[in-house]
Amino acid sequence: MATLKHIAIAGNIGSGKTTLAEKLSKHYNWIPLYESVDHNPYLRDFYEDMTRWAYHLQIYFLNSRFNQVRQIRESEKTIIQDRTIYEDAHIFAANLHKSGHLNNRDYQSYLDLFNSMTSFVQPPDLLIYLKADIPKLVQQIQKRNRDFEFNIKLEYLKTLNEHYEKWIGGYKHGKILIIDVNKIDFVENAEDFSTIVGRVDLELNSLFG
Repeated sequence: MATLKHIAIAGNIGSGKTTLAEKLSKHYNWIPLYESVDHNPYLRDFYEDMTRWAYHLQIYFLNSRFNQVRQIRESEKTIIQDRTIYEDAHIFAANLHKSGHLNNRDYQSYLDLFNSMTSFVQPPDLLIYLKADIPKLVQQIQKRNRDFEFNIKLEYLKTLNEHYEKWIGGYKHGKILIIDVNKIDFVENAEDFSTIVGRVDLELNSLFG
């Protein structure tokens, strides 16, 4: 029988991906793989000058995520990943191109690389999408208090959300679980977390039951 290898959590900046990955990894005894925010050499510069650093940032994330996917496939254990390789292209790079921060030449070069990489990538067994409106995102971003995120503009979050809705609406790579986090708090409220676990269990049972 096939075994569960790869769970991934998708969602906008501040939707709670990292926290949920951490909590689910403890609950199910999965190995968590986090997005490399603290060690990313471009992130701080990017929020100060998006146009100058957009291509560098996207290439860094793409490479980092591709290495994570390789690690997942080589592992004997079940891994939960904070954000997917698909989001890098379909959300962030697409948004930077649309808003003029990534020119046509760089965007095409990026997409060529992305397409080459994803031909070697297997999608997650289950994708969990955290759906959050702007007020919720802003509240969470302020709560975690990362100084370089103070420069994030509401318009940027809004257009990212639009890209997310479009991408999730057309997601065909595998099983998807959408969790609306606007009116729940799975950190402070144990009942809310239990509800999420119940929904994840249902999806896993239908996959491997």
